Amino acid sequence: MLSCSSILVNRIIDMALDEDISQGDITTAILVDPREEGMARAVARQDLVLAGREIFERAMNRVDPYISINHRFTDGLPVPAGSTIMTVTGPVVSILTAERTALNFLSHMSGIATLTRAFASAVPEGMKTRITDTRKTLPVLRILEKYAVACGGGISHRGNLSSGILIKDNHIAVCGSVAEAVARAKKAVDPSHRIEVEVGTLDEVDAALASGAEVIMLDNMAIDDVIKAVQRIKGRALVEASGGVTLERVPDLARAGVDFISVGALTHSAPSCDISLEIESGHAMGQIP
Repeated sequence: MLSCSSILVNRIIDMALDEDISQGDITTAILVDPREEGMARAVARQDLVLAGREIFERAMNRVDPYISINHRFTDGLPVPAGSTIMTVTGPVVSILTAERTALNFLSHMSGIATLTRAFASAVPEGMKTRITDTRKTLPVLRILEKYAVACGGGISHRGNLSSGILIKDNHIAVCGSVAEAVARAKKAVDPSHRIEVEVGTLDEVDAALASGAEVIMLDNMAIDDVIKAVQRIKGRALVEASGGVTLERVPDLARAGVDFISVGALTHSAPSCDISLEIESGHAMGQIP
């Protein structure tokens, strides 16, 4: 289940529905008898990892609570191309009206889960490295996108700016040095907060270590420098690799010994999965054979 407030999720869904049907669905209203009942199948047109089935169902039910969903797969499971992901039964007018919004959520979230699974699977077997997301998410959709990352086997880096201390290059520029930035952070926050510092050179790795950073983010470093950085750190801090990470780079970064690989592309560049909704049958109420 999606571990977030039902109120928040419903707000997101309502905004999406308002965008699409605030003034009605004139095509369906003209063509379809409002008494007609029917059944539709959500079909995977490609191999994918499922995410967002609950959001799909909620979107349908926000349009019409009498729509019923029969799920065939659980979020996080692989779905082979051609499979029926779920069946949808209820008033055909309502199904058609909710179709695009519900599919947009399901396709987008499954795309993120599918790409995340590819990155997670690229970590060589037995390696400790975990794949994490970033805050490079679509506005408003972060909570859904991070859930989809979890369905694909990734973990969340930071939910928002209040959920962790990450001292980046611009913070360092304002403070004047890594040491000063970390010192200010340590004075101002509870000791239970873990301090992470972004670095781009081996000299900055040394500075971050000397300052007492607990996590060191190696930003856009060549693999040879990543290896040297991990050797210098020697377990005194957790190590994250970030910036320009592709599937091809994941095995080498993992073998270098980093603890985390953060990938913005999981959320900002994941292609939506090809999922269609196909009406199977319909009948007017009171005329069921």
